[in-house]
Amino acid sequence: MTPRRLTAQEVEGFASWPGVSRMAVENFLMTVFCSGETVGEALGNLANDAQAYKWNAETIKAIGSGILLAGK
Repeated sequence: MTPRRLTAQEVEGFASWPGVSRMAVENFLMTVFCSGETVGEALGNLANDAQAYKWNAETIKAIGSGILLAGK
């Protein structure tokens, strides 16, 4: 099954979690799956970006939750 793009309202929900980097969550989740990637690839990209940009645990959890929602 191909993951779907999240709605703006869904992204806003994740971006409003306490302690997250709003910009990171919005940017990642609004562009994830634009190039036909799988959930696994998106999670791999999340791991790479989280390390490169030194995102906190809350931001990583919010983005990961968004990826998993899109993959349902």
